[in-house]
Amino acid sequence: MKIAVVTGGAQGIGKGITQALLTQGWRVAVLDQDAEAVRDLSDEMPTDRLMAIRANVASERDVEKAFDKIKAWNKATEEAEGIDLLVSNAGLANPVSGPIEKLALKKWQAWQDSHVTGAFLMVRTAVPLLRQRKGAIVIMASTRAIQSEPDTEAYAAAKGALCALTHALAISLGPDIRVNAVLPGWIETRPWAKAQVREAVEHCAIDREQHPVGRVGEPSDIAATVLFLASEGAGFITGQQIAVDGGITRKMIYAH
Repeated sequence: MKIAVVTGGAQGIGKGITQALLTQGWRVAVLDQDAEAVRDLSDEMPTDRLMAIRANVASERDVEKAFDKIKAWNKATEEAEGIDLLVSNAGLANPVSGPIEKLALKKWQAWQDSHVTGAFLMVRTAVPLLRQRKGAIVIMASTRAIQSEPDTEAYAAAKGALCALTHALAISLGPDIRVNAVLPGWIETRPWAKAQVREAVEHCAIDREQHPVGRVGEPSDIAATVLFLASEGAGFITGQQIAVDGGITRKMIYAH
């Protein structure tokens, strides 16, 4: 049975990825620092193929403890050693950090730690396990790595760093491990939030029509791309940045 580790997997895009992997018969270990979301996930997906762990991926100790639990889980279920997929998805979701001249260093570092340091710690710990199964890594970047709105420097810098980390890892870890980045565009995650803040959403016409595909994205769109990148069909793909954005980054916009 294939085994995946998904960070930030209890809500939003990560939850969609977790659902898709479980549906396809994977065993999934989820790391998420939101204790309430972790409990909700376990309640909503009652299966022995899911292990939900509360952990802060920017904490070296939390990451080490989480992987100790994953290794013990594998051993208890008599699975072969190693993992097949790491999805590094965790990170502060709000892209707006405010005017750069007022941005505190502590807040800047929070964005970098949650996205970049977290990805580094997860990859560093997972690589020996991934090598055992010639697995794959998918790093969740963003179309904000290649285009921006005002006052989003901290988020954009973190996502840009993840794109650079992706191609560097692909060269260092090949041929045993493939590494790719997914760049989501506008993905509606509120229906996939934890129960306390979950809400249904109806998008207006302009929201839908500004996307060449005619709609806003959903976590299942990202999950489908992750599943492909983890499959044998993607065996010749590594070091790539794949935008999953409904085509919006290819649309020219002129102010009149």
